[in-house]
Parts: sequence; C-alpha cells; structure tokens
Amino acid sequence: MRYMQFFPAVFAAVFINGAGFAQTSVVEDFKVTPTTQEGKEYPQVNSEGRVRVSISAPDAKNVQLDIDAVKYDLTKDENGVWTGESAPQDVGFHYYQLNIDGASVPDPQSLYFFGASRWGSGIEVPSEDQDFFALKNVPHGDLRETYYFSKSSNSNRRVYIYTPPGYNEGNEKYPVLYLQHGMGENETGWGSQGHANLIMDNLIAEGKATPFIIVMENSAISFDGGPRPQRPAAAPGQVAPQGPPTAGGEAGAPRRGFGGPGGFNFAGKFERVLIDDLIPFIESNYRVIGDQEHRAMAGLSMGGMQTKSIVMANPGLFSHVGMFSSGTFMPEEIKDIDSFKKSVDVVFMSFGGEEGGASRIGDAAKEWDKIGIKGVSYVSPGTAHEWHSWRRSLYEFAPFLFK
Repeated sequence: MRYMQFFPAVFAAVFINGAGFAQTSVVEDFKVTPTTQEGKEYPQVNSEGRVRVSISAPDAKNVQLDIDAVKYDLTKDENGVWTGESAPQDVGFHYYQLNIDGASVPDPQSLYFFGASRWGSGIEVPSEDQDFFALKNVPHGDLRETYYFSKSSNSNRRVYIYTPPGYNEGNEKYPVLYLQHGMGENETGWGSQGHANLIMDNLIAEGKATPFIIVMENSAISFDGGPRPQRPAAAPGQVAPQGPPTAGGEAGAPRRGFGGPGGFNFAGKFERVLIDDLIPFIESNYRVIGDQEHRAMAGLSMGGMQTKSIVMANPGLFSHVGMFSSGTFMPEEIKDIDSFKKSVDVVFMSFGGEEGGASRIGDAAKEWDKIGIKGVSYVSPGTAHEWHSWRRSLYEFAPFLFK
C-alpha cells in the first residue's frame, strides 16, 4: 500500500522519451558551447550535461537527436520547430547528428568535425578541468595546414603541423612529436577536437613542457580501396580498435563514433608513408632536430596501436612512445630488448577510467621501470573512450618529452 502511495509522486517527476529511457525533470540552465556556431542559439548544454537541440522542419513527421548511440525524440511546436534534449552526457566532446524522418543529417547550427568516418556535428559538455586546453592570454604557436607529395601512396597528402611560440622569430631547432588520431577520424582531429595546440601553448607558458613541434597526419591509409578489414582482437583486459558505427549511430555502435574507412591498413602502409615520405618532408622543410633522441610518436586508440607497431619494427626511430587508450605495451614483446633500451627513454600508457584496460597499465609501467626505461601510466578519472581522456593524456605525456 505504501508503494502505491509512493508511485504517483515518482511518476509525476519522470517521463519516458521516444527512445524508451526514463528521464527526470530537466534543469533549465542551458547555454551554448564553443561548438555552437557563432550567432546560433542551439545546440546547448545544461549543468546536468544534457544536450538540447532545435531545428525547423515543419513538414517532418519525426525528428530525433542521435548522440552516444541513443536516439531521443524531439517535440514539434506550432511553428514547425522541433526541440528536445538528451539524458545527461559525460564531460568532454561528443559526436552527434539529427535524424529527420529516417535520414541522419548534421545539425546546421553546430560546428562540424570529422569523426565516425564522416563530417558531422559535435558538442562539448563542459568539464571542471577544461582550463588546461582553454584559449588564454599566453604566447601562441601556429597550427599550420600544408601539403606534401607522398611517393609511397602516389598522392598529395595534407598534414597539420603545430609550431611552438617563438618558432617564427629565430633559428632554433626543435624536437618533434608525430601524433596520431583514432579510427574513423583524420588529421584534423587533434587540432579541432583535441585542442593539442592550446594544450601545448599553456604547458609551455607555465614552464611545464619543452617546446616541440607536433605533426598530425592521416594514418587511415588506403592505397587500393579494398574491403574493410576485420576488427583486430584484443588481449584479455585490453580494448580492441572499435568497429564502424552505422550511419545513425544505433545502439551497439562504439562510444564517440569510431569507424574504419574502406581499405584501411592497420600500420604497414602508414609506416611506409611516415618513414619514407613524411619524416623526410618535415626534416627538410621545418627546423627540427633530425635524430632519434629528439623524435617521438604517440597516438590514441588506433593511432596508439600503430605507434606501438611502428616503434617495435623500427626501434631506432623514436625515443618516446605514447599510447592513449591503446592497450598495454610490455618489455617482453620486444625481441632485442638491449637495443631497445639504448634507443627508447619513455613508454607512456593511458586509459580513461571507465575503459577496460585501465587496471593493467600500472603494472606494465613498472615492468618498463625494472629494465631501465621510464614507464608511465595515467588513468583519466571518470572518462571513457573519448576525446577528454586523450586531451588529458597529451597534457600528462608532453612534460616527459625531450627532457
């Protein structure tokens, strides 16, 4: 009887949206975010982390917000404007799209980002620690977009290059980090979603990192347009590269929309472009210190796995290794550990705290310490396989480089 008295009060505070999820009353303190187009009123985020969108579609029969593999029904007003919001989302960056009568389309009011193997909408859910990648009144480096010709792929390729503050004023040469994106993303990711340039500007201004150049290329390389490969298997307790989502990001698709383009080669083809074309281009056209001691490589998810594969195959190429949400790396995997010890100074591994591999990297780091290579592990609190985990990872990794 007490249950029956309690139930109406609960039901009054809860409604069920079209996706079949219970949703409590919404806190009405929504604000636009940095990912909202300038001058637009939506998308918005509130203090709970709910994402609210709105679009005029007077002839549509059904409109939904599709975010984090869940679709939420929007409500149509008398003017044909559809509005609605999601359940609370984790802090950080989220890909999303709108579904209008079955057609998945970008939100015309958000900025566009490349993820899930397409250009689409994105939203930033504010975090308490976002100051480390904020745009501040500090000296800024440049995020340059340029092109070079790759003989390996017989194509002109786009590359983004971060040069630190002061690069344009002198003749100093700098170390270089080759920094890779995840599956379904491209060379724009670390600048647009990851804010790598702002992270470095702030670290350098605070005296926490040595100034260095960052090179960001597209490592999802296809020479032949062949079929999509099978997802590589993960070792126990590790996270495999995420498989491709459907166009609408339906339930069961990976978090944050990772997907692989057709003809993707896990590491081998990018290895040839990197070694035969990209590194020579950078060292011929930018003031970098062109030796192994001043060369590092890191990546997130797929990019971290590529980093591991390339470093193992070319132990004399890089001195610092970073793997963000990319499994573990153990000394026992190296065939000639004595030669590896002479070349590599730091092995850094990170995961989001909500990812399955987070519990393993601490022990792996200790194994590297035992053989004389500095092993570092970092777990991003409260985040999963997502850009905020990787921003924090770069922030933690960068101070270890080129000391």
